[in-house]
Amino acid sequence: MRTTFMAKGHEVERKWLLVDAEGQTLGRLASEVATLLRGKHKPSFTPNVDTGDHVIIINAEKIQLTGNKLKDKKYYRHSGYTGSLKSRTALEMRTNYSTKMLELAVKGMLPKGPLGRQTAKKLHVFAGPEHTHAAQKPEAFELRG
Repeated sequence: MRTTFMAKGHEVERKWLLVDAEGQTLGRLASEVATLLRGKHKPSFTPNVDTGDHVIIINAEKIQLTGNKLKDKKYYRHSGYTGSLKSRTALEMRTNYSTKMLELAVKGMLPKGPLGRQTAKKLHVFAGPEHTHAAQKPEAFELRG
């Protein structure tokens, strides 16, 4: 009798992957990175276990958006107090908060709840070409398309 393989959290072997965001489209990059963070690219994927890899994204400030999204797309924040809704356009976000923009896009594609929050901690985004994780010896990952 065969049994289905179920990965255990402490047995998962995690790699460090380096992704260059220069010239990439925001949504397409975010969906591929979310797949890597969850571990869906591995044969040992288990839905209720964090089997994904660490992902380092560099050049976040050079991400692309299609159409009129740079001026039309809005990012909202609310503190919870009355009248405190703040908004920024995608152009402002890319110029001043490019790392936050990418983090929000990827986190939106991860599961909601404790597993998604744990998975999101393995995302490391940097605005420029330099990153602080050279000691982990990340492998360059080429995105599809």
